[in-house]
Formats: sequence, structure tokens, C-alpha cells
Amino acid sequence: MASIEPMKQFLVHEVVHIDPIVVPGLGAINMSITNSVLAMMIGALIIVALLGSAARGQLVPGRMQAFGEALYNLIDGTLVGPMIGDKGRPYIPFIFSIFMMVLVLNMMGLVFAIGNLGGQEWTFTATAQLAVTATLALITFLSVVVIGFVKNGFKFFKLFAPGGVPWPMLIFLVPIEIISFMVRPLTLSMRLFGNMIGGHVVMNIFATFVVMLAVLGMSGGIATLGWLGAGVSFFMVVALTALEFIVAFLQAFVFAALACVYLNDVVNLDSHGH
Repeated sequence: MASIEPMKQFLVHEVVHIDPIVVPGLGAINMSITNSVLAMMIGALIIVALLGSAARGQLVPGRMQAFGEALYNLIDGTLVGPMIGDKGRPYIPFIFSIFMMVLVLNMMGLVFAIGNLGGQEWTFTATAQLAVTATLALITFLSVVVIGFVKNGFKFFKLFAPGGVPWPMLIFLVPIEIISFMVRPLTLSMRLFGNMIGGHVVMNIFATFVVMLAVLGMSGGIATLGWLGAGVSFFMVVALTALEFIVAFLQAFVFAALACVYLNDVVNLDSHGH
């Protein structure tokens, strides 16, 4: 009977080989397309196709335009507007792009998960890779830092000195605030990474139980009870799949919401009492 290997689905494999490019001072750079890169490329194409079909500009929107406007209004009316205010409107495209990228990659990992059970190496959940989530988190973090300096100059450092606090306390609070600020990329990346990898591992284990227990049930005798276990496992797969779709959406929403919180700190720096 086959062994359970739930982590195999997260292994990075080369899909299209491209000869390395030698860069002076850096050495040979591997330009081959892996299943992770392919998943992100497909995700980008899906986003372009989805938003392209939604950008009709019709007075009476069709289904795709209504869907696109609903997603945009979710970011504008639920996140950026309430959290940042009117000053946050220039950053809606950035927040919307981050949200769509995380959402599509999360959903792709679920829709194509059946391929993992069939041993297909081209199927991949990109957001279950720490390198991908860390890159998205760093892009968000560095964007906040750059915007903070552009808008506030050296007043940006007031972010680490809460207003109204006696100066002796600042000796202790400033390092805490700095550490809290610097770990933001870590918490952003680990939250998304952990949720996606954990859900997929559990789904894979129960899906494997379905097959293994069903094969056992074919043996007859007392082993026929394996069919009962297979049925329970199948129900768990269905339930977990529905839950994972909700989690996939919520994780994209939370990622965008936290990006808004971080942007609000630097965009409305003077109104926070620092």
C-alpha cells in the first residue's frame, strides 16, 4: 500500500529547462521555469483575463463587469476607505493588485489540487511556498517604508515614538516599536504560508485515506469496514475543501487589510498622536 507523502505536493520541480545565464560577478543564474514559477505565470494571466473581461465600462454592467466592480468595491469600500480615508485612494490599485494576486494563487491551489493527487507536477500552490509569501510581504513592507519617507521625510521616525509618553519610557518603548515594525514582513508571510500549507496537508492526508481505506474494503471480511472509513474520509475532504475556499478568500482579504493598516500608519502619521 502506498505511503502517505503530504509534503510531496510542495516540492519545486523544473518544468521547462532553460540554460543558465552567466552574469559577471554573480555567476550562473538558473532561468529554468519551475512549477512554482509556472503557477504564478498562470495566475497572472488569469488576473489579466479576468480584469480585462470585467473592464467593459458599460452603463448596465454584465456579469463579469459586476463581478470585477464588486471585488474593487470590496477593497475600496471595506478596506481602504474606512481604514485610511480619502488619503488612501491613490493606493487602491496597489492594495487591489496584492489582494487579487494572493486570492487567485490561493484559489488555483485548490482548483488544481486534484492534479496533486494524480501525481501531476505542474500543479502547485504558490502561496504555500515561504519564498513567495515572503516576497509579497517584503514588497508590501518596503512600499510602506518608501511611502512613509516620501510623505513624511524624517518625521517618519515619529512612528516609533508614541505621543504623550514620558521621555524616560521612550527608552523602553522605542526599541519595542522598532522590533514590532520590523517583524511585519515575517508575520505577513508566515500567516499566509502557514494557513495554505496546513490546509493542503490535511486535505491530502484525508484524500489518501479515501483511496487506502477503499482498497482495504475490497479485501472482504472484517476489512469491509474500510468502506465506512473511506466514506468518512471523503466527507472530510469535501468539508475541508469548502472550508479551504473560505480560508483562501479570507487570507487574501486579511493580507490586504494588514497592508492597509500599515499604510494608514504612514499616510496619516500626524493624526495618530505621535
